[in-house]
Amino acid sequence: MKYIIRHYLNVDATAEVIVDESEIDINLNDLKEHKKPNSKCKFNVIKGNEKLIRTTYEKYDEKLNIITKDRIINK
Repeated sequence: MKYIIRHYLNVDATAEVIVDESEIDINLNDLKEHKKPNSKCKFNVIKGNEKLIRTTYEKYDEKLNIITKDRIINK
């Protein structure tokens, strides 16, 4: 039997992205669509600052979840 262990952490991290000067306005200090990190960013965890919040574990089933006819859907 296999188990999945999840650790919930608080960490310090950086999110970096390289953009062309046409994508931001340095005169107005406007980062436009880069004001918040997105999937284009490279995320780096700053090591040594990890704080463990909680840990959980549960049985891990590698089989796909198959929806049966007995499933009840609330509408």
